[in-house]
Amino acid sequence: MHRYKLTIEYDGGPYVGWQMQDNGISVQQKLAEALFALTGEQFVPNGSGRTDAGVHALGQVAHIDLEKEWSADKIRDGFNYHLRPEPIAVLAAEPVSSEFDARFSATRRHYRYVIINRRARLTLDRSTAWLVPRPLDVDAMEEAAQSFVGHHDFTTFRSVHCQAKSPLKSIDSAHVIAEGTRIIFETSARSFMHNQVRSMIGSLVEVGIGKWPETGIRDALLAKSRAACGPVAPAHGLYFLKVDY
Repeated sequence: MHRYKLTIEYDGGPYVGWQMQDNGISVQQKLAEALFALTGEQFVPNGSGRTDAGVHALGQVAHIDLEKEWSADKIRDGFNYHLRPEPIAVLAAEPVSSEFDARFSATRRHYRYVIINRRARLTLDRSTAWLVPRPLDVDAMEEAAQSFVGHHDFTTFRSVHCQAKSPLKSIDSAHVIAEGTRIIFETSARSFMHNQVRSMIGSLVEVGIGKWPETGIRDALLAKSRAACGPVAPAHGLYFLKVDY
């Protein structure tokens, strides 16, 4: 068998998420269909992590195993031919050893969340960013975001449907940056739980609009209760940025 690493970009809007599900079309399903059309081999690409319905990816990673050896360029170009007109693209393909696993070999995952902070409704960014019309105190959000960094019990910031065995996670970094009306939140960790990043940014917005004090994030963490979480940010502003190995 020959193993290949894929780096994938997609607009998550049309899909039920990365993972194959019975309730709709997933990114993983479309990749598996394109792979079969290209190679005649049936293999479901193994991703580095799941994304929810509506969440986008700039650098999702998956691996595939093929009986026949292919050049990396033919795999990339063949995928992209058979994926048309789906908003999914294989940015790169490369041969890797059989020891490589897209999920278990990952050492860090990076996410980005995009907010547009203005009164006017969104046009070009309406499906790729969250419109927050109330003024945001970005400095307060950045200060509050530092409470996420470190090893904590994230019970407050994970979905009640999360299947992770433990709510304990370590966040390596969390930053809020303003670029005009565009507010960008980026965070990195070895792994994240279901709805964790969207819960984090939703609560940071509560700080930004002045509803929560800057200590609100710390207080919510200490509460260890989902009821202490702010509103969960919408999926369409979230991007799976990249994976480190």
